[in-house]
Amino acid sequence: MTKQKLAEQKPAEQNAADNSNRIKDPDEWVTGDEEMTGAQESYLHTLATQAHEQVDDDLTKAEASKEIDRLKAKTGRGQPATRKRKSQ
Repeated sequence: MTKQKLAEQKPAEQNAADNSNRIKDPDEWVTGDEEMTGAQESYLHTLATQAHEQVDDDLTKAEASKEIDRLKAKTGRGQPATRKRKSQ
């Protein structure tokens, strides 16, 4: 892409284009039926430990993603931190 075209693009339009493929239902992933990645397995076990749950080691990428989302919601991981204002 040329510098002129980059300059002509509006930031909001660029962000929308960038995000169009980022969030996709795991059931629609082309590689969703492959075995989960090492990173998924590691994070899944970390979350499961924090949630005091057991997880299956033979999940697919799609299954692992769904389980990670569920455990993140349960443990509060991945949520924006709430900051308390300092008293003056």
